[in-house]
Amino acid sequence: MAEAAAPSKGSRPPGVATESDAGRKVREMFAQIAPRYDLLNHLLSFQLDRLWRARTARILKPILDRPDAVVLDLCCGTGDLAMALSHNARARVIGADFAHPMLVRAAEKAATKLHPVAENRIRFLETDALCLPFAGATFDLITTAFGFRNLANYEAGLREIRRVLKPRGTLAILEFTEPPEGFLGNLYRWYFCKVLPRIGGIISRNPSAYSYLPQSVSRFFRPNELTALLCSLGFEEAQVRVWTFGTLALHTARRAE
Repeated sequence: MAEAAAPSKGSRPPGVATESDAGRKVREMFAQIAPRYDLLNHLLSFQLDRLWRARTARILKPILDRPDAVVLDLCCGTGDLAMALSHNARARVIGADFAHPMLVRAAEKAATKLHPVAENRIRFLETDALCLPFAGATFDLITTAFGFRNLANYEAGLREIRRVLKPRGTLAILEFTEPPEGFLGNLYRWYFCKVLPRIGGIISRNPSAYSYLPQSVSRFFRPNELTALLCSLGFEEAQVRVWTFGTLALHTARRAE
């Protein structure tokens, strides 16, 4: 494996140079792939994405079981993690995303798949993760699954998360990461960089969106780098759990007092 490049300050899809252009490009890209997004998530991950979200919800269960807890799922897409968090939970959950077609599908899924009691505890909101419409210290838990990597400015995103998170509140970031050297890591990179973009491009009819995916992962933080960034920006008790042969990492941390 080639030496990792220095992680970028934020997402930069091909052809863009500024934060505003990056945000607009990412929003357009996810709006276009929304109709096939769930199908491709399940197909390309061999259904493991369901397991990853369920495992994340189990780890966060002590917070989700609290009836007074308020949870924000950022970059929620079509709502799979938000619904996993709501399942058998007592907390209130808000799913937020800036791609309107994704939120339309999220609301439809929640209405048809969730028990009415759980559905009453979940809401979806269209907003940008870099400029959240909430007062400071609002949330007990903020989560994001496979969305933080797409922010146009990672430090700004973490500062905004810290602002709306209560002191001692928890942040959980679930993201892809580069696996270690070895047979399994090399096999994964071959699949992720060669096979996945072709299948995703054909089914979604948007080849650029699924070629962007492995590019964005290769430019993103390694687990120790993201842990260090969290600690430098006012978070503490940072932990990382690496799953699925080192291809996935769940970061958790608390907002310092």
